[in-house]
Amino acid sequence: MSSTLEAYAEQFRAAAPDGTEPAWLAARRGGAMDRFAVTGFPGPRDEEWRFTPITPISQGTFVTPLPAEVLSERISPYLFGHEEWTRLVFVDGRFSAELSSLGALPDGLSVGNLPEAVARQGALLEQHLAHHAPVDGSPFTALNTALFGDGAFVHVRAGADLSQPVHLLYLTTGETPDAAAHPRTLLLVDRGARASVVESYVGLGEARSFTNAVTEVAVAEGAWVEHARLQRETEQAFHIGRTQVNQQRDSHYRSFVLQMGGAISRHDLHCRLNAPNVETLMYGLYLAHGEQLVDNHTAIYHDHPGCRSWEVYKGVLDDRAHAVFNGKVFVTPEAQKTDAKQTNRNLLLSRESRVDTKPQLEIFADDVKCTHGATVGFLDKLALFYAQSRGIDAVSAQKLLTYAFAAEVVQEVAIGPVRDELDRLVLERVGHLG
Repeated sequence: MSSTLEAYAEQFRAAAPDGTEPAWLAARRGGAMDRFAVTGFPGPRDEEWRFTPITPISQGTFVTPLPAEVLSERISPYLFGHEEWTRLVFVDGRFSAELSSLGALPDGLSVGNLPEAVARQGALLEQHLAHHAPVDGSPFTALNTALFGDGAFVHVRAGADLSQPVHLLYLTTGETPDAAAHPRTLLLVDRGARASVVESYVGLGEARSFTNAVTEVAVAEGAWVEHARLQRETEQAFHIGRTQVNQQRDSHYRSFVLQMGGAISRHDLHCRLNAPNVETLMYGLYLAHGEQLVDNHTAIYHDHPGCRSWEVYKGVLDDRAHAVFNGKVFVTPEAQKTDAKQTNRNLLLSRESRVDTKPQLEIFADDVKCTHGATVGFLDKLALFYAQSRGIDAVSAQKLLTYAFAAEVVQEVAIGPVRDELDRLVLERVGHLG
């Protein structure tokens, strides 16, 4: 066993349950650690990782962070101007009751941190926690399952209709150099319920860090969910994330993923359509510059007839940034009348930036409408000329067209305050690109 793997094994032994954790969870942790010990970190020969070298993670030494204190004013810029939203805040992987907002919860909503939820609602958690995201799907998922100590639990009960989003804020302070956090999120939306959830990852300090996050989402029959995932950690951070979604009949899941931070940032989003008449919408935007590496791997599993999926991911890259996109759509023989569309579009602002994009369709049904496509290119010279002919200088014309390219996908965010903040972030980042 390598020294890095042994270090994680030692962290697992040090965090061994003290008898308060139920046997089912301890067993799942043990199985996950056994899995990780066998597979280790992925390497360049692993097809799913061959464009994304993770040597700084796989050969790095990351430690459990010491407790840190964060003042409330430091999180205000990340609250979308709505401090009254139900909010759970985690500081370096630990729940912070002081920074969270769990006052008068709306009818039908239960929220809390995972250890508390396991203690109070063990049967429900046993049914879902570490159940939807398989540990054999990724070594990082196995590592998270073995080591997560805290995270968010959100349960929207049947028929509830939340008027405001639930905000999950994961902070990395940088106060402990080379700190590692393995946050876990469990989101359950019961039959006929409607909910919006914002999952934010923010870096406050400049020290190197590693975030390994897993989110499990269970969308019941007839439920409606909008889920925004925003990653804006520092450029000294390494971020690996996986979101696993299971949908039931007549449900609707709408995802938006933003990636701006991190030296290396990867997100795997897998959606399984487990019954007929399911709708899945997946939108993404990544903005990278300098030496950043950003990777998105998505998979949509059409297992039943009459389901619809729509996926649009866009990227803007400058300097020597590198992006990876791999989108898969699987259609089983039973999934007749499937309607699936997938698009990946990339805008390069420098000759040194590059993209490896691989859209994939695997279709085993004949009565379907499925399309996919990918583009990588530079700004349209004719559009630049047209803008300049209207009195706009060359630099401003480039920024205007770049913003328009990115803003198109931002407009798909249904939560107004989040959409406005994303629009501001895009404007700010575009102002420094090119």
